[in-house]
Amino acid sequence: MPSRREADGERGEVAPADADPASLARAYYEAVDAGEYDRLRSLLAPDFVQRRPDRTFEGRDRFVAFMRDERPNTDTTHAVERVYPAGPGVAVRGRLLDADGDELFAFVDVFDVDADSGRLTVLETYAAES
Repeated sequence: MPSRREADGERGEVAPADADPASLARAYYEAVDAGEYDRLRSLLAPDFVQRRPDRTFEGRDRFVAFMRDERPNTDTTHAVERVYPAGPGVAVRGRLLDADGDELFAFVDVFDVDADSGRLTVLETYAAES
């Protein structure tokens, strides 16, 4: 009988099961900013969903494909200003900066975490243009 990971198509991935939600959120931004899409994929549950003002992404593979291949600007950095770790998930306040360090917009991200797998399951993004 295949393990839960094998059934989810996650052979060879190391789940961050011992990571706390705040560490998972920081790892998410580090992976996105560094263009480490395999690492990003490993942080997300297979049924990961991101909801943001302009669209919704359903499924880890769809989200990672967008981040890797379809984002209009990949030369950005997430400047995390505050992490709010209380609760079953974590909220993060920050700013998205372009390559010159200019603010593109401010955001608040709210992550849900699957306690069993240690993966991010939902990301609700709230953004305001600068």
